[in-house]
Amino acid sequence: MEAITSFIDQYGALMVQGTWDTVVMTVLSTAFAYVIGIPLGVLLILTAPGGLHPHRVFNSVLGWLVNIGRSIPFIILIVFMIPMTRAIVGTSLGVAAAIVPLTVAAAPFVARMVEQSLAEIDGGLVEAAQSFGASTWQIIRKVFLVESLPSLIRGLSITFITLFGFVAMAGTVGAGGIGDIAIRYGYQRYQDDVMVVAIVLCIVVVQLAQSLANVIARKIDHRSR
Repeated sequence: MEAITSFIDQYGALMVQGTWDTVVMTVLSTAFAYVIGIPLGVLLILTAPGGLHPHRVFNSVLGWLVNIGRSIPFIILIVFMIPMTRAIVGTSLGVAAAIVPLTVAAAPFVARMVEQSLAEIDGGLVEAAQSFGASTWQIIRKVFLVESLPSLIRGLSITFITLFGFVAMAGTVGAGGIGDIAIRYGYQRYQDDVMVVAIVLCIVVVQLAQSLANVIARKIDHRSR
């Protein structure tokens, strides 16, 4: 008990701040990635063969660009983007700086997940909407996005958890957060207790995110009622 009290006194504030920074980086980069990724995913499904507006060349080029974005390892991307990050936020260190490469890394991943979620929608629903004279925008908003919402929510949790791991990697190059604490204290100073607590905190956050997404997805999925 005394050891726990001593650890909290010495590292409690540091671990709380590190956890908060990690969650902030993950949440914001996930949000920005979806702002970019949802339109890309919709364009991919609209222009695919058999889509509402098939366009082979556009679809191929866009898919090729998305695949390039997904192919670059994050640890390489974050270093490669340092000049761009500095130009956007004025620094390459800290929470704000990490959000830029995190968003760029996640957006192509989100685009493919959105494309897959939309592809699972029953084509009969789209045809029914077309027969009632619905516009493309109405079909996107009221059929594609509404019907795929449970799948999109589950995909959101996968993206959050993936980025949570990326944030830990970003900590090795000055982003801060739990990853930075684990490296600076747990690894470089051989403080095993810090490393263990950092791992436990990561597990707790990931489990909470996954559980929350599962609950929300079940509640809004009309097919499970």
